[in-house]
Amino acid sequence: MKIALTKKQPWKKWATIASFTLIMGYAGYSVSGKAIKSVPLKDLSFQTVVQGDLDIYANAYGEFASAKERLLTAPALGKVSEILVRPGTKVTPDTIILHLSNPKLVQEVNAANGQLAQQLAQREAFKYEQQSERLNYQGRIADIEAEIEKAELELSVNMNLMDLGVSSKIELQRAKLAVKQESKRLGFEKKKYKQFIEMQSHQLTQRDITIEQQHAQVNLLEQQLDDMKVKAGINGSLQTLEIELGQSVQLGQSLAKVGSDEVLIARLRLPQNQADQIDINALVLIDTQKGIIKGHITRIESVVNNGSVLAEAVIDETLTSNARPALSISAQVFVRHQQAISYIEQVPGFRPRSKQSLFVRDTNDSLVQRDVTFGELSKNKLVITSGLKPGEQLVSSDTQKYTKYPQLLIIQ
Repeated sequence: MKIALTKKQPWKKWATIASFTLIMGYAGYSVSGKAIKSVPLKDLSFQTVVQGDLDIYANAYGEFASAKERLLTAPALGKVSEILVRPGTKVTPDTIILHLSNPKLVQEVNAANGQLAQQLAQREAFKYEQQSERLNYQGRIADIEAEIEKAELELSVNMNLMDLGVSSKIELQRAKLAVKQESKRLGFEKKKYKQFIEMQSHQLTQRDITIEQQHAQVNLLEQQLDDMKVKAGINGSLQTLEIELGQSVQLGQSLAKVGSDEVLIARLRLPQNQADQIDINALVLIDTQKGIIKGHITRIESVVNNGSVLAEAVIDETLTSNARPALSISAQVFVRHQQAISYIEQVPGFRPRSKQSLFVRDTNDSLVQRDVTFGELSKNKLVITSGLKPGEQLVSSDTQKYTKYPQLLIIQ
């Protein structure tokens, strides 16, 4: 019996192997990321690289603060007897914030006023005593002048008698001597009287100095007593109140703080990497959410805190209606003017001061991945440090799902 054998066909085997190889190769090609992925043009948006001059501004954040602040302290020992104003209230220089009581201070004021009144009365009495002593001196001088007149009269009589040969020569000499002695006595007494007047003047000055010192003491105590009515001192608002009703306070203890409302400054936190490039008087554009107002930097601290440096800016324009102390603000601070620099408009996903792999339009129909380095962000303009040329188009839409493809094909 014959058994018929079927003849094998080797070409079918090789065809199957070739097909399998092609399928696996295509799969590997696709997985390896070297396949070209197609993207509809309508799903893409672009930013064109621009070259030109650009003012570089640093972003800063902070808050308004009072340009004028006044710390209210206790003028003397006392107890808080009344609180009239709470934080946030508008105040004027004469607004009374609180009352402090101190009975001992009241007694000291009364005692000082009594002592001053006593010294004033003593001064008036002393003036009358001086006047009486001056009158005594003047009386003695008048007596001496009368004696001189009497001696001159006797001298005149003796001279007449001498001419008639009636009076003796010795009587004439005695009369002359009497006139001379009384004249000397008068000169001496007048000199004493002049010195006495000067001495009285100094004595009165000493009493006046004592009275002035007492008057100053009275004024000081009365001022302390008046200051127990603690006043704001400036226009603005009460910012803090550090005491409670019934609390005892010491001399010089902090009670409250008042700050101006209309005269404000901006306290800003500058990025550490840009702070050293900012000059004093640099322009500041402050955003209060109700408008942009201009200012200029007046102070930059050297201490770095959490990656930022504190700076202060003075406001150069009228404040917006919502401006007040502690209002949060954002600002743009001028750093420098850059010429012939490449930049694009900032869009979400592009990070300043970073290197990113992004898609760039290579031709009208293709996109290629390229490393792009960004610099500062200035007023919504993102500086390009490297990776792009002026006129090139950068894909600004989300392409995260295409990052495994080095190239994309644009389809209409």
